[in-house]
Amino acid sequence: MNDAYFFGYGSLVNRATHANAPSFPARLNGWRRVWKSTVLREVAFLSAEPCEGAVIEGLVAHVPGGDWAALDLREMAYGRHEVSALCEHGAGDVRVEVYAVTADHAAAPDVAHPVLLSYVDTVVQGFTDVFGEAGALGFFASTVGWPPEVVDDRAAPVYPRATQVSAAERAFVDEGLRRMGVKKVAAPVRA
Repeated sequence: MNDAYFFGYGSLVNRATHANAPSFPARLNGWRRVWKSTVLREVAFLSAEPCEGAVIEGLVAHVPGGDWAALDLREMAYGRHEVSALCEHGAGDVRVEVYAVTADHAAAPDVAHPVLLSYVDTVVQGFTDVFGEAGALGFFASTVGWPPEVVDDRAAPVYPRATQVSAAERAFVDEGLRRMGVKKVAAPVRA
């Protein structure tokens, strides 16, 4: 078990946000996906946390040479946790790690740390690509801690790895948010 892989459950599911290959659809048992904020970032992001009986879909992707430096920088504010025995995937006998916001500086999303719509768009696009529409709907349903509002930054994405999304993809995300009871609010005007 020398090869290193990450288990992505949010933006890392969208292959357009990284160059790690090969990658495989995967399931992580005993963990759930949850919205979190941290004092180390200005906006809320998805995290994962242990939860008995829960399962989350995602993507495992190779970390060449076990060199985690670039991913650790991207996933600043997260700790890495070894989850090889809990992860079902097609990569063979490999070491799998998952990033999760550490409990000592995690909180729920709030006005000071909002969820960005460009981030949700990017995540849902990845889930649709890997798992189809049913998988993207599953992302909405299986994610815990949805805030009452997301900041609509589509016109000028704040999320640094925002992907281009089509009108149909935007409509799909908007409907998913509506079903979750999440409203879109205007992005603050930046001076």
